[in-house]
Amino acid sequence: MASGSVETQADPGQRAADELFNKFEAMIQSGELPDGAPLPPEREIVERYGISRTVVREAILALSNKGLVEARPRFRPVVRKPSFDTALDTIGNVVTRLLEQGEGVKNLFDMRVMVEVALARQAATDANRDDIYRLKQALEENETAINDMDRFFETDIKFHRIMYEMSGNPILPAVHRAYITWLQPNWVKMPTLPSRNQLNFESHTAIYNAILMRDPDQAEVATRKHLADAWDQINRILMESD
Repeated sequence: MASGSVETQADPGQRAADELFNKFEAMIQSGELPDGAPLPPEREIVERYGISRTVVREAILALSNKGLVEARPRFRPVVRKPSFDTALDTIGNVVTRLLEQGEGVKNLFDMRVMVEVALARQAATDANRDDIYRLKQALEENETAINDMDRFFETDIKFHRIMYEMSGNPILPAVHRAYITWLQPNWVKMPTLPSRNQLNFESHTAIYNAILMRDPDQAEVATRKHLADAWDQINRILMESD
């Protein structure tokens, strides 16, 4: 890392933290600081650039907010390779706050419906033998977990995750993980009864059968019904909490 005072080299009016942020960002993008590498110790950065600890911490916070480093208390920040997951993680706190506003949860859920309907239709026309086998395995695991509340939730997530993975688009599995993170606080409040699990399993079965039969229209109908049932439960919980 090149030495030199950040303040004296910064353009007029540019804050020292911004200049330090730019230096580290360039080093990460060039590979000089590779994925998984820790940043230098805070004291070393202070001495090398002739800046204060406050400046260092502000620059690292900006790097963390942009998803370029993972910063944890009592640990040196670690470089994170940019990915769709890190991009969605970066906006996670903002989305969480937006979900607290008015129709926030409904808007996010509506977007999920749009995505999963499109995925179901695509799967019904494009899914290969391996895709269908994976979906069938997930469905079987879902059935065996009907009376096990925690495991059913895990297998439910897995069934939907495979739908996102089947698209072959690397953005979509990251979107699914984001949905889980953002919507889970509402999902966990839903009744975890064997009768409800049975209903969800039957909905998953209808989606699977439509894909197996190469019927995109029926795959859309089954997906919309499944997600409409899920929204009814979430909406009931939201109304009760008002």
